[in-house]
Amino acid sequence: MNKPKKTSQKILYRLKRYRLLLAASILFATITVGLSLYVPILVGRCIDLILGPGQVDFPAIYRLLPLILISVGAGAILQWLMNIINNRITFQVIRDVRGEAFEKIESLPLKYLDAHAHGEIVSRVIADVDQFADGLLLGFTQLFTGVITILGTLLFMFSINWRIAWVVVLLTPISLLVARFIARKTYYMFQLQSETRGQQTSLIDEMIQHQKVVQAFSHQEENLHQFDEINERLAEYYQKATFFSSITNPATRFINSMVYAGVGLVGALSCIGMGGVFTVGQLACFLSYASQYTKPFNEISGVITELQNALACAARVFEIIEEEPQTPDSASAVSLETVQGNVTLNQVAFSYTPTKRLIENFNLSVAPGQRIAIVGPTGCGKTTIINLLMRFYDVDSGSIQVEGKDIREVTRQSLRSSYGMVLQDTWLRSGTIRENIAMGKPQATDQEIVNAAKTAHAHSFIKRLPQGYDTLIGQDGGGLSQGQKQLLCIARVMLCQPPMLILDEATSSIDTRTELKIQNAFAWLMEGRTSFIVAHRLSTIREADVILVMQEGNIIEQGRHEELLKQQGFYAQLYNSQFSA
Repeated sequence: MNKPKKTSQKILYRLKRYRLLLAASILFATITVGLSLYVPILVGRCIDLILGPGQVDFPAIYRLLPLILISVGAGAILQWLMNIINNRITFQVIRDVRGEAFEKIESLPLKYLDAHAHGEIVSRVIADVDQFADGLLLGFTQLFTGVITILGTLLFMFSINWRIAWVVVLLTPISLLVARFIARKTYYMFQLQSETRGQQTSLIDEMIQHQKVVQAFSHQEENLHQFDEINERLAEYYQKATFFSSITNPATRFINSMVYAGVGLVGALSCIGMGGVFTVGQLACFLSYASQYTKPFNEISGVITELQNALACAARVFEIIEEEPQTPDSASAVSLETVQGNVTLNQVAFSYTPTKRLIENFNLSVAPGQRIAIVGPTGCGKTTIINLLMRFYDVDSGSIQVEGKDIREVTRQSLRSSYGMVLQDTWLRSGTIRENIAMGKPQATDQEIVNAAKTAHAHSFIKRLPQGYDTLIGQDGGGLSQGQKQLLCIARVMLCQPPMLILDEATSSIDTRTELKIQNAFAWLMEGRTSFIVAHRLSTIREADVILVMQEGNIIEQGRHEELLKQQGFYAQLYNSQFSA
């Protein structure tokens, strides 16, 4: 089954829940078309009542005029109602699709988000869904009415004169074949267009987020060249898609003009040669039907072009919706109730890609209250251990246990709420300072929030802000320095006081004076709590109970600071490289 057909079936599946509205739309469309086809019959009768000068049956015409007005007025009202229903169906379907996509993003494993550009995902959920909405609305507005009009006009034409009706029917397939040929070309071009637009959005998003890095390394020219290359490809696909879609209407109009001319010629000859059996009024009626019959083909050809674009965009959205979500909690999963801090890693193996092993045969046993420092060169697996502890990724083999329970057998929510995390990369959301600190404990009192901020040494700079704790900050803490944002993240953990801590370069963006204060605050916070500390600055982990020295995914040394220095091994080399002076 080809991709457009599969996508169409997925759209129809989502339309099932609105079957009543669809039925109402089709009913109104049928009545509207019926009334619009009834009007030419009335007009034809009026023409036949005008026989010549002084031979006009005005009383009969006056009786027909109110019927024409009522038919036109009723048709207009029903069409207005049909458009309202079509808009409602379209935007409810779009709401559902966008909701499904966002819900799926919330449940996708981190490996998917790490492997796909964030701007490209945003483009699918925003731009592609908008394009899908435009095509779907156009389809509802014109496709139903067009199909019913074609069927209705054929029925009326055959009822008036079947010979002339066959002229129309025999010429129609040419128009359909042309439209089908062009539709295949346009779908492929619109698909390339959507994919390239996603790449462009991703590049723009990346450049905006990292503009400081771009300017610091004078990478503007390279980025401009990359943008121009994508932009040129996008322009090429747009032009080709526009070319194929634009020839649809002229081609079908040419064929439809042939149909109209054929009906006029055969009808005129019939009026002359049939001795009054086929009247001028019937010919006028037939020509009106021929025009109404061919008009939907022009509209449908335009609709098909938009639908091809809509299907190409919808296919990209459905790819996200149908992605495999992260492995759900097992049915027998239990919640971690009383967490003291017992953590055991047994024969753990993990890799991001099957071809490149990262962590193998990793063993570690952590007692409650211990401070475990993890050090090593970049890429050795330090942050990966954190990802595995939090179950952002599942181990390939072996097991990780908390309080004697395999973390795959406990709920993610209870596992993650047992840890407090402060990472090198800060994350704040749009809202007030108060809301950002209370993110992990929404029910916290104002005094608790202030106390947490004071402990994290964030209170002083918060009080200097225009509205203090009620100051609004933008996405990712816009307007605050990197150090201030990190202090807010630390205050967030100070407020929750979880039984276990993960500190991944938690003071990397803080000045030395404040860092000393924060270290004292962390020392107080870590008292009696199991803590995992990832550090590059080895001065911050001298007091750790156990220091794990990692290289290429393996623990090559472990012990306390003084013990490792005496061994004169890899840790001693790292330490001396930082403090050789």
